[in-house]
Amino acid sequence: MNGVREVTCRPHLKRPVWRLVALAATGASLAGTGLAVVRVAYGDGLVDVWVYVGLLVALLGLACLHGAVVQVSADAYGVHSRTLLRRRSVPWHDIADLRVYVQYGRHGQEIHRIDMVLRGGQTRRLPLPASLSADDRPDFDAKLDALRALHRLYGTPESSHVAVISKRTAGRGTAVPLTLCVLLLASAGLAAWFVPATESAKQAWTSAAPCTAEEGSGPRAPERSREPDGECLTTLSAVITRAEVGKGKRRSWLYFAESRPLERLSVSQEGALGFRPGDRVELTVWRGEVREVTGEHHVWREHFNSGGEVAVIAAGCALAAGYPASLAMLRRRGRRLPADEVLPSALPFAGALVATALWLLPLCYLHPTNPPTSPVDLTWAVAGSLATLGLFTWAWRATRIRTPQRAAVPRTPPEPSDEGEEVFLSARFLESTDYNPNNFGTHIVLGGGPPAVTPHPGPGRFAAKRIPVERLTVKDVRRPRGGDGDGVPRSWQIAELDDASRPVHLTAAPADLALIIQALSPARIPAHVTHPDL
Repeated sequence: MNGVREVTCRPHLKRPVWRLVALAATGASLAGTGLAVVRVAYGDGLVDVWVYVGLLVALLGLACLHGAVVQVSADAYGVHSRTLLRRRSVPWHDIADLRVYVQYGRHGQEIHRIDMVLRGGQTRRLPLPASLSADDRPDFDAKLDALRALHRLYGTPESSHVAVISKRTAGRGTAVPLTLCVLLLASAGLAAWFVPATESAKQAWTSAAPCTAEEGSGPRAPERSREPDGECLTTLSAVITRAEVGKGKRRSWLYFAESRPLERLSVSQEGALGFRPGDRVELTVWRGEVREVTGEHHVWREHFNSGGEVAVIAAGCALAAGYPASLAMLRRRGRRLPADEVLPSALPFAGALVATALWLLPLCYLHPTNPPTSPVDLTWAVAGSLATLGLFTWAWRATRIRTPQRAAVPRTPPEPSDEGEEVFLSARFLESTDYNPNNFGTHIVLGGGPPAVTPHPGPGRFAAKRIPVERLTVKDVRRPRGGDGDGVPRSWQIAELDDASRPVHLTAAPADLALIIQALSPARIPAHVTHPDL
């Protein structure tokens, strides 16, 4: 790629096909827009289904036209991008780095794009090239290599390796988790605002008594606009003509003879199944609505949410907002890390939130409007609060960012008790080599012979491949990066090795990686890799 002088990225279409697509998209946009305008103009200003069809065709045409005309090119002067609405050029001296940004679609689909990092810190995402699957990944990598070669030739890149920004890395923005956190907190506040009213309605229904003769209990239909809302219970007689049971999420209905006292009533599916045509029932009216249907063999009552149920929803939304908040906090803690370095997992905070829900949600259900006053409830609340505080303190410490210089080699690394004992350590090489063909290795065995790669955790050296330690030199130990893939656990570290001038990467837990590094000929390990006290 060193001889590259110009790079052009277009959609994967031949030029004649590209022109036909652009022409068809333009025609579709004009036709759809014209259809919508004609229907509105000659339809007395009414919007019907054909207007929506025209707008849909116009939007689809614009989308296809955008995909047909988009283009990215690079030459000695910089990177030039062209879309349907904008043309932009960025000179090479304004570009600090080119890196890969991974977007995530449905079903875990990974979409690779290219970000330009400008000198001022801003980023601009190129519309092309884009990799939608593993099949077109080689072509994407080739385009990226060509762009980086031009950058090295005409600019001054700040980094020599390709940074990959995934959902696990420090360079991911905090806008999405913060927005989700705010939405969940707003939902929690809205639910909490309804708690007193919901609890009051529940208590009023529970304590309601039948109406007296003075309050009026005549057989009038419950009409909101003509009958005042009453706190007492009015009983009306009716005969069911048929019951309509809704399927799925459709509503179920009870129909009454002669539409008296009303034509039909929406009930639950179980309520509709419990009544038969000809059943004589009594309707209980409260606050202008039928709340209960009582028959000889079945009774249906409208469900009233209690304040405790709504309080549990509010508390659940507030706790759920803690997880995106923890993601944003971890990215804030890692703001000084390289953009492609993998951050610790937020699962410790998720565990603390789940443990908090175990004691907080029952308490909210039992005391939706008033704080707990009994000794048992107070003890429950205090003990739960202390447990939550301890769990969040543990989660804070568990998500510390440990540098490899401190954790790569322990002060007193454990060793096999004798040379005949074999120790199997969970580790794997990220590249396929002669001693790790097709990335088959999952463990490395030490002791009882030379270090070897095995596809099992032992015992025995069945199918083991000896590691040629005489060829390997440890260059550095670092934390995982986005380009290492999602298969590397966040808590593991990666040793960068030189295998006869070929770069090889070995990943394992910090303590296990320290033992493996020592077994790979300690005399060939640079001083900055090992712990200074060893």
